[in-house]
Amino acid sequence: MAGMQHIKYALFSMIIFLVGCSDPYEEKINQQTPITELRIQQLADALKSDQVRNASLIKQYASKLRQQKPELSQLINEFQKDATVKGPMYLALLDRLATVKNQPTMFASKQDIFNELVNIYLAADPVLYSDALSDPLNVLADMSDGVLPRVNSLSKAQSKQANNAQDFGTGEQLIGNPSYGSWTQGSNGMSFWAWYGMYSMMGDVFGSRRTSYNDWGRSRNYSYYNDYGRTRYSSPTQLKKQNDLDTRTKKSFQSRGQKYNSTYSKSRTGSSSLSRQSSTAQTSAKRFSTNSTNKSSYAKKSSYSKSSSFRNSKSTTSRSFRRGK
Repeated sequence: MAGMQHIKYALFSMIIFLVGCSDPYEEKINQQTPITELRIQQLADALKSDQVRNASLIKQYASKLRQQKPELSQLINEFQKDATVKGPMYLALLDRLATVKNQPTMFASKQDIFNELVNIYLAADPVLYSDALSDPLNVLADMSDGVLPRVNSLSKAQSKQANNAQDFGTGEQLIGNPSYGSWTQGSNGMSFWAWYGMYSMMGDVFGSRRTSYNDWGRSRNYSYYNDYGRTRYSSPTQLKKQNDLDTRTKKSFQSRGQKYNSTYSKSRTGSSSLSRQSSTAQTSAKRFSTNSTNKSSYAKKSSYSKSSSFRNSKSTTSRSFRRGK
């Protein structure tokens, strides 16, 4: 009888031990995964039914710009994909979710997995996503030579003056955004921005000079991605690469006795009429960056509302296409 009691006590102790040693994030991950999947599907439905404001405007801008500059149709068509589920931003969310589900060992901890699921969920919010689309939308606006006004953003001249920024040419809002290109190291050891695929036409067509990270990191202008959406619209590996490059650049400047402030340490001025969700996301992103991003992200490197009006780039009034510049 005493032996039976001993066995029961041992089994009870083992159960308590196993419960105490279980990862508290396992249940959170199991709960968050279907919620994040549903949010991404809802975003797809919203894009397909023209319920994402800036996606709808991208289609309108693309149509107008093709009439104005038919020779740029290939590039315009590429940007129009951003208004659909074939756009690089949407596909990046799917890829990140697939990594969480199919390659969990790529993450250093269950907490990192859960954090990534939450970030993907927030990034797929149709309102936040619409704000993020302001970057490619405003590239189309700049391609029109002022015929089409910027949206959710000050004019280029206004933000350039406010930020004491350099002009990195048409398309500069997308520099640094891993959905459109990447930083590559040249033979001289310096990092330069390289566009992906069709986006390389940005430099070919508009004659934009080669952009070095040294120059851009110190003197970039405002963009939604770099000043509001970077944490939400980047994978942990992408964030780590960005932070590592910024740290190396700072050390390089210091070795020459020069000062360098991180390109991400201070948000640039230039946003206009962004949603409350973007402001909230920016605040939480800073906390997340401080607590998580510079620690372990991936254990290994990953493979990897409708509106017919819009904001005038020179004021806070809305106007239609017909009023022109």
